[in-house]
Amino acid sequence: MSEVSPSRRFTTPPSAEEMAALAERALEAIPARLRRHVGDVGVAIEEMPDDATLDDLGIESAWDLTGLYSGTPLTRRSVDDIARPPNLIFLYRQPILLEWVETGVDLYRLVRNVVVHEVAHHFGFSDAEIEALERQME
Repeated sequence: MSEVSPSRRFTTPPSAEEMAALAERALEAIPARLRRHVGDVGVAIEEMPDDATLDDLGIESAWDLTGLYSGTPLTRRSVDDIARPPNLIFLYRQPILLEWVETGVDLYRLVRNVVVHEVAHHFGFSDAEIEALERQME
């Protein structure tokens, strides 16, 4: 995976590899008390969400989904679980890039916000807890 300089400000769309590097940097920025519990969460960069995912979530436009946590939240795990699917955060590159262009928000900050939101689902956080975590990371 290529390194992305923390000070790099993107002026052209990043490759999927560069976006993955931004996501890894965002994971490292999560507060240590939480970061130690996300070691088994992977990140996958997809260009767009697929139709089955959109149907499952009741989302009409693929452009409205920038990220998705897929896995079993920590609050729903049990020692009796035999096998669990891997915990993955999907980042959808094209919708993120569209939001970046439309809002002018720094790309790293945008990716970080999506990653933090999806990591919060890994913890089973409520919307209020997600907002508090996002504020803490400002």
